Amino acid sequence: MNKRVGFILFLVLLNISLDQITKHIVRAEVIPGSRTKVVGELVQLMNVENSGAFLGMGSESHPTIKLIFLLILPVIVLGVVLYYLFTNTELDKFSIVGFSAVAGGGIANLYDRFMFGSVTDFLFMDFGFVQTGIFNVADLSVTTGMMLLIIASYKQKK
Repeated sequence: MNKRVGFILFLVLLNISLDQITKHIVRAEVIPGSRTKVVGELVQLMNVENSGAFLGMGSESHPTIKLIFLLILPVIVLGVVLYYLFTNTELDKFSIVGFSAVAGGGIANLYDRFMFGSVTDFLFMDFGFVQTGIFNVADLSVTTGMMLLIIASYKQKK
């Protein structure tokens, strides 16, 4: 295995591991429906099972629709992302880290859907003027990865 492939595998597995470890702790230690202030009102811990997509969207959808859009389609997209990541040797570091974070976060949430039928979300932030939805480390990985990919594409255009 070359250094590049090892780096990609490390990043993907790191994202999956951080997400799964935090979800395991939350499932074991945080009472479902409770709210624990970690940093005042700014950061709060909860334990919510999300059977839908981002911010619970689609949680009331027909089971066949959920199967297609929350399991089958993401597996295909992640397969394409991983294939592209491993085969495109021209990718810069920002793109490699970005795609790896997206893949790791996506795989981690898919694992939850396959194993538990839902995804454990537990982080909530309240900035006073705006609040986040309840999310998890995998969501954070995907979002960070997408931001890195936007930065990388901007840098390539210069």
